[in-house]
This record gives sequence, C-alpha cells and structure tokens, in this order.
Amino acid sequence: MNIRCKQDVLLNSINTVLKACSTKTTMPILECILLKAYNGEVTLVGYNLELGIESTIEAEVLEEGAIALEAKIFSEIIRKMPNETVEISTGANHMTNITCEKSKFSIAGQLGDQFPDLPQVELMNKYTISQVAFKDMIRQTIFSVAQEESRPILTGEMLQIKDGSFNMVTVDGYRISYRKTTLSNENGEREVVVPGRTLNEISKILSTDEADEMSIYFEDKHILFDLGESKVVSNLLEGEFLKYEQVFSSDYETKIKVDRKEFLMSIERAALISREGKKNPIKIEIDGDNMIITSRAELGTALEEVAIELEGNNLSIAFNPKYLIEALKSIDDDEVSITFISSLTPCIIHPIEGDHYKYLILPIRLNA
Repeated sequence: MNIRCKQDVLLNSINTVLKACSTKTTMPILECILLKAYNGEVTLVGYNLELGIESTIEAEVLEEGAIALEAKIFSEIIRKMPNETVEISTGANHMTNITCEKSKFSIAGQLGDQFPDLPQVELMNKYTISQVAFKDMIRQTIFSVAQEESRPILTGEMLQIKDGSFNMVTVDGYRISYRKTTLSNENGEREVVVPGRTLNEISKILSTDEADEMSIYFEDKHILFDLGESKVVSNLLEGEFLKYEQVFSSDYETKIKVDRKEFLMSIERAALISREGKKNPIKIEIDGDNMIITSRAELGTALEEVAIELEGNNLSIAFNPKYLIEALKSIDDDEVSITFISSLTPCIIHPIEGDHYKYLILPIRLNA
C-alpha cells in the first residue's frame, strides 16, 4: 500500500475512528486502526466488536492495499507531523513508513485481512434526521443512562420511531428522560436500544451545521448511522426496555410554572451545602407563589427563594439535586412546568407548551 494525503485531513479521520478502538483487549488487532486503499479511496476503520466507525478521506492512492497500525502510536505520529502532505507506504514484514517533510517513521503493522469485518447492515428502509437535532437529543437524554450493569438494557438509550415522531428515552432507576422530534415513519415503526457509549461517541463527531443530515438503518442486532464521510455501526442491546409511556402520568395535585434558569441556579447554590454532606437532599417547600429551597449538612445551611405560579396544593418534597440540575441544564426553554402528586411520588418537568420533552425524577423520602 502507498498513499498520500493532507496531514489535517488524515488526523481528523484518525480522531473519528479512534473512538471505536479498544484500549484493553485480548485481541491486539482491535487496538489498531485499519487503513484500506482501494478504488482511489482511502478508508480508516476502528472496531472493538461492539462499536465500529469508518471514515473515508480524499487521498492519492499510489498502490492499493491494507494495513492495520497500532492506534495510539499512529495517531500520535500524525498529530505531531507538520500540516503538509503525509505519505504512508508498506514494505517487507508489514513495516510501514510514514513520511512528512523531513520527518520519517517506520512502525510495525499487521496484515489488513486479520482485522475483523464490520457488521454489514442492509441499506434499506432509510430514516433521515438532522445531525444537529440528533446531537441535541443525545445531549438532552444521555445523562440518565444507567451506569450499573445490573440491568444491562438500561445502560442503553431507546430509539423509537412511532406515530410520526422520533423518540429517545433513557432510564436509570431514579429518573426518566424523554425527548421527541417529528420524523416520518413511512418505512415502518421501530424500537431499539443503542448502547449509551455508542451515542456518546457519535455525538462527538456529529456536525453542528444545520444543513447536514444523517441516515439511520436498522437491523435485528445492529444499527448503522451514515453521516456521509463517516459511518458508525453498533450492536444493539437485547432485552425488555421500560414501558415509559405508562409511567408519565397526566394526573397532578400540585403544578408550578417557574423560570428555568432561576430555579437551576438556586438548586446549584443550595447543592453547594448538600454536596458537603453524605448525599444530603435538597428540600423544596411550595407555598403559594413562593418556592423555598433548603439544604442542611454539618457544614451549615443554605436557603433560596424562587417565585412561582402555583396551581393546586402546597407541597414539601426532597430530591437529589444532581437529578434536577442535569434535567434543567438540558432544557433550552426560559420557563418550565413541573407537576407533583405527593411528596413520595415522582415529579415531571414539562414544557409550558407542547410535549417535546419530559423528565421524571423520583424524590427522596424526608426523615420525620
């Protein structure tokens, strides 16, 4: 194999596929980046048997072939090279020469055909969504993916195409995050669970240009995200996901309308004291047109007062402040509506108008 390409183009592609390379594995080949040069194209591939990313770049192919190079050293070499043309060529015993200006490296490679093939996903039943919209939906839900492996299905995020909308849902046992946007389901309804790590890595390479779209293809065990120059294929998680629709109740005894930013900042300040204690909750007292937020620990106390519009009954309730903070930070609206049934049942954060997001958060039982 012998190719030439621009250093910055190659580095960008390396950074993309590096997200799918293994760092700890019994298969050393999975710690490599595969370079393939065929039909006038150069494609880089990273794959850890769960997540695979490939990125195709503009390059001059002088000799076709494939080589697998240890990802960490290869990426560091290219990162340190001048922003000029890089030439990569393979010789005897898979030794690979990397040259740029007056810099030259020779590193050991492995046979390209030893690198495992990415799962093939049929390009049928395409669903198209804005990359910016998908990136936002990941940001607005990923924080409540379960971290513990006791229920592996909850370490993923449900992607659901139903009734003309695209829904994304995460559950960690203490809260549920739900976001939706419009999306045609003319290719049929879908419901799959994608590993949280996959979505975390995809979000890092999604475009911030409003005009850029992506295509999603589903199979029984895999999902393919086609971003154009990059493609991401991932295993799907198997199991029964929470029937979230049944959990979001429209009933309430107490409903408030509050300035999101003011509420968020008050909780963050109260949490400064709460954080010093042993997972001390913050307490919220809803009384008329005021909401009093307090926290107590050995260090001291904090008290915040926030103006609200109240519909229904007064209420005392306590929460882990982290859960409220993460939900409120993910919302872009100036004001939010929050409904409660009792001090022992979850609250639900809604938009003032519409239903494009919902966040359910379990309270903490207050000591008598």
